[in-house]
This record gives sequence, structure tokens and C-alpha cells, in this order.
Amino acid sequence: MFAEYNIEPIHEKYAWRICDLMVANADRFKRFFPQTLAQNLNPELSRIFVNEKVRLFERREEFLFVLKVKNDRTVIGLVYIKKVNWKNKEAELAYCIGYTHEGKGWMTEAVRYLSTHALNKLGLNTLRIIVHKSNLASIKVAQKCGYLWKSTLEKEHTPLGEAPLDMELYVLEI
Repeated sequence: MFAEYNIEPIHEKYAWRICDLMVANADRFKRFFPQTLAQNLNPELSRIFVNEKVRLFERREEFLFVLKVKNDRTVIGLVYIKKVNWKNKEAELAYCIGYTHEGKGWMTEAVRYLSTHALNKLGLNTLRIIVHKSNLASIKVAQKCGYLWKSTLEKEHTPLGEAPLDMELYVLEI
């Protein structure tokens, strides 16, 4: 699929590797992926997390994909297609990548690929990415994938121990 990594649907075999990704990047993920981080702090929690995500994938309620390096199968990132609303044909994308793999354009490729998948294969018409204005790398990913800024969502996200944050909404529509 891609030169140095693959994108694959969540599978039970990834529990340990997701745990490794989350723990190694805990400081990076704690502000905007606190629930995913909390659910993957040890291998047993990751096993429970993955089993639930597989169930949601099978029920077409949420779709979690892993990015993994081809040569050693290390999980380097996650992309969610979440908050799927089949009636309105819309969903939200959320993504994270480990610090050792940022800046290579891999997340842009992955988001572009999964956005196309969501629109063409899943039949969705509107995709959203919600990002904080300080996360310039994530904003670049959204923009490079054709998402357009729509609005500021006031007090949309509350990180642990912080006041609610305004978030920026980017939208891709067909």
C-alpha cells in the first residue's frame, strides 16, 4: 500500500504494540487523546481496548486503523473514523502518530487514504477533523487532505486538569 508502512483495521494482535505506542508517547498523547492513553497504559488494558474496538468495527459504529512499519510491524500511529452518523452520512476523523515518525508525511497519506475510503467505500458525505489551533502539524494534515476550516467550536475539549479549550473544525464534503 505505502512504501514504508501499512494501514490495517484494528485486530487483536495489535494490543501489545498499541500499548507500546501509547506508553512511549504518553506525554505527547495525554492532552488530546486522554481516553485512548488511559485505556492502553498496560497490556491488559490494551487487550480490553482492542477487543472493544474490534467489536465496534464489526458493528460499523467506529473504525480504528493502525499504522505499522512494514519491516518490524511496530505500530506507529492510529486513525479513527468515529462518531459515525449513518443517517446524516457523516463522521469524524482523529489521528495520532508517535514522535519518532512525525514529519515524514505518513499521517497525511493515511488521512487522505482513509478519507477517500470513508467517502467512497463507507458512503459517507461529510468528514470532520477537530483540532486545537496550537497543533500546527495536525492542521497541516487536514489542509493537505482537502479539509477546509469551518468554525471554532467553543469549549469543545477539556484536557485532564485544564479548562475547556476551543477547537477548530475542519470539514471535507462531497
